[in-house]
Amino acid sequence: MTEHAAGTQRDRSPVTLLSIVAGFVPWIAFSFVSTRLAANGVAWSALIAVAMTVIALVHGLRRHGPIRLNLFSLVLFGVMAVVGFVGGPDVDRWLFDWGRPLVGVVLGLMILVSAPFSPFTAEYARQSTPREYWGSPTFLKINRTISLVWGVALVVMGAAAVVVSALDAQADATDSPYLLDLLLNWVVPIVAIVVAVRFTAVYPDRATRDRPAGTPAD
Repeated sequence: MTEHAAGTQRDRSPVTLLSIVAGFVPWIAFSFVSTRLAANGVAWSALIAVAMTVIALVHGLRRHGPIRLNLFSLVLFGVMAVVGFVGGPDVDRWLFDWGRPLVGVVLGLMILVSAPFSPFTAEYARQSTPREYWGSPTFLKINRTISLVWGVALVVMGAAAVVVSALDAQADATDSPYLLDLLLNWVVPIVAIVVAVRFTAVYPDRATRDRPAGTPAD
């Protein structure tokens, strides 16, 4: 990557970060709403996420084409909404106790599996990077690494939510694991997101700056 291209990448990294975070808005909305609506609201929460994803897809089609993360969100939340509306109370309870927290794990694993050969962040980075740099080693390295970080963060967040559900399933009415719930429901997700966002903001500069001297331009 030339110095000019490196500067371009640095200048555009905040826009890319904003696009990445925006891609997770349906997931954030689903998690927040489903927690507030309780068991019988998971299907409605998934339907809200579907509507938000459709809006993002329509907007994206006008600018740069569909984003794989949006397509995956549409399928997953669509299936969850249908199952939730068609199923009975037992299905609603299962979706709330296990389907809701497992969403983060599934998304994180999908990102981790695809990161080595098709990092999801590359789709966002291409929106602000000239086409001639899309296949460069630096571009691919940056997006593979950032995708792996996001994948790990989402798996950690989802695993924490699964642990909370498991603890709640075993808890007696008199149990009050307040500090543990606070840690798993709030501290772990916030720390994971902050780390992923911070890494996304600073890593492109660092990867370009730390390239060994004499390395051929990408």
